[in-house]
Amino acid sequence: MDIRRLMLLGVFLLSLFSLWDAWTQAQKPPAPATPVPALFDNSPVAARLSADDALIPQAASNLRGATEPQPDMRITDLPEEIPAESIFVSTDLVRAEISTRGGDLVWLGLKAYPANGKDKSEGGEKEPFTLFSDDHYYSAQSGLIGGKEGRLPNHTDLLVALPGPRELAEGADTLEVRLAAPEMSGVRATKVYTFRRGSYLIDVRWEIENGRDTPLTPDAYFQLQRDGESPGTDSFLLVTFTGAAVYTDTGKYQKVAYGDIAKDEAKFVKQASDGWLAMVQHYFVAAWVPQGDTLREFFMGKIGQTKDKRDLFRAGVILPVERIAPGETGSISVPLFAGPQEQSALKAVAPGLDLVVDYGWLHIIAAPIFWVLEFINKLVGNWGWSIIVLTVLIKLIFYPLSAASYRSMAKMRVLTPRLMQLKERYADDKARMNQEMMKLYQTEKVNPLGGCLPILVQIPVFIALYWVLLGAVEMRGAPWMFWITDLSVADPYYVLPVIMMASMFVQIRLNPTPPDPMQARMMMIMPLMFGIMFFFFPAGLVLYWVVNNLLSIAQQWQINRMLDPAYRVKRTQAANDSKVS
Repeated sequence: MDIRRLMLLGVFLLSLFSLWDAWTQAQKPPAPATPVPALFDNSPVAARLSADDALIPQAASNLRGATEPQPDMRITDLPEEIPAESIFVSTDLVRAEISTRGGDLVWLGLKAYPANGKDKSEGGEKEPFTLFSDDHYYSAQSGLIGGKEGRLPNHTDLLVALPGPRELAEGADTLEVRLAAPEMSGVRATKVYTFRRGSYLIDVRWEIENGRDTPLTPDAYFQLQRDGESPGTDSFLLVTFTGAAVYTDTGKYQKVAYGDIAKDEAKFVKQASDGWLAMVQHYFVAAWVPQGDTLREFFMGKIGQTKDKRDLFRAGVILPVERIAPGETGSISVPLFAGPQEQSALKAVAPGLDLVVDYGWLHIIAAPIFWVLEFINKLVGNWGWSIIVLTVLIKLIFYPLSAASYRSMAKMRVLTPRLMQLKERYADDKARMNQEMMKLYQTEKVNPLGGCLPILVQIPVFIALYWVLLGAVEMRGAPWMFWITDLSVADPYYVLPVIMMASMFVQIRLNPTPPDPMQARMMMIMPLMFGIMFFFFPAGLVLYWVVNNLLSIAQQWQINRMLDPAYRVKRTQAANDSKVS
C-alpha cells in the first residue's frame, strides 16, 4: 500500500466520520415544544419569541442546605406598557447593546473580527462579527432570587439606566454602566457592567442594599440564552461543535449538545466549588466564569420555541450571595467572557477554558501542534507561511519513516513487471501464484507492507493538524498572499485545489501500478474526486496538503531515482570512470 492511498484513506475516513456525525445530528427527532405562557413582549429578544424565558431558575436550595426545593417563580406583574430602551456601549474591542429589560446584554459585536461581506461604511470598513444578537436569539442574562424572602429583580424586570459615559474614554482602562432596579420587598438592587480596555472579559455585578429589618440571603443566577442552530460556518464535510459546556476540577471539560438538553438527557456536573459554564460555537465562546471556591450550581434546559420554530435553550450558574444584614449593602460579581477562542487569552481567564477550541478526539496531539504553529507565526508574521514552515518541520520529523516507506514502494515498483509475469503465468493457480510472489519478496528482501506501516503512524498527526487548521480562530480573516485573503474560507478561484489534484496525479504516477486494472483505474479517479471535495475546504487546509504533496513528490522521486537499476548502473560507471581518470 502506498502513501497516497493511505493519506487518501485518512481523509476519506475523516470525511466519513464528519458525514456520519452530521447525518446523526440531522436524524435526531425534534423534542416536543414546551408551551410557556407569554408574559411580556417588549424586550429586544422577547419581541420575536412565541414562548419567552420568564421562568426564573429554581433557587439552588441545596447550596444552603434547605430540605425542600423552592418552585420556579413566574413573574406576572411586569410593566408591559413601558417599552424597554437600549444602551449602546463602545470600547476598543467591542460594541454592545444592553436592554433596560432586565439589563440583558442582547447584542455584542467584536471589532477585531469583521463579519464577512458586510461593509460598515463607504470606506470599506467591515461590520463587526456579532456574537450576541437576534440572529440566534443569543443574549446574556442575570438576576436575583429571593425565594421565601420575597421577589427580587431578575432579567424580566424593567431597569433604569443611570447617567454615565457609554464609550471608553481615551486613556481610561474601564467603562462602567449602571442600571437601577425597582425596589422590591424592601430591597434596592443595581446591576453594574464593567468593560475593560484590551479585554473580552466583562464583569457583571449586582449591588444589593437591604432596606428591611431582617437579614437577606438571596441567590444570584447568571445565564446564557440561545437557539440551537450552528453559526453557519459548517458544511456537510466540516462540522464543528455548537452547544453548551461545563468545566469543573472533578468532571473536567464536558460538552453538552443542544439535542441532549432538549431530550433532558444532558450529562454534566451539576454542583461544584469551582468551574465555569459556556455556550460554544465555531471560533467563538461566551462563558460565565465565577471566581473563588464558592459552591455553585450549574443548570441547563429548553425553554420553548421561537416564532420560526427554533428550539430555545438556556444554560447558567447559580451562586449564593453572602448574608446581608439590615441596612447593609452586599454584592456578587461574575465575569463574562464573550469573544474569540484565542487560546493564550482563554488560558489566562480560567483553567480549562482553552479546551473550548474544538480539536476533536486528537486534542492531545493537536494542542502542541498549534503551540508550534503559533510560535512559528510570531517569527514569520504570516499564518500562511507559518503553515508552510510547520509542514516542512513535520515532514523532517517523519523523514526516516517516510524514507523507509518510499524505499519499500520503490522496490515494489521495480518488482512490478516480475509480479505481473507471475500473475499471468499462474493465473489459474492462485495458491501457486501467492507462493511464488512470497518467494520473490523473500529473495529480493522486500516487505509488501513496508510502505504501509510507517505511514499509519503519521495519520493521527495529519488528522490533528486538520483539526488545528479548522478550529483555530487565528485563521479567520488571516491572509497569505495574492488572492488568498482568508485562510479560513475556500480558495475563491480554486487554484490551490487544482494544484493539489495535479500533485496527487504525479504521486500516483510515482507509485507502483496496482496489478488489478480496476484498482488502477480507481486510483486515477480518486485524485479528481478528492480534489473536488477540497474545493470547499478552507484554504489553509488545502495549502498544507499542497505543500505536503510537493515535498512527498520530491522525496519519492529521489528515492525512486536512487533505487532504479538503470540509475545505479550509470552511477557505478561514472564512479569507475572517475577512478580511471
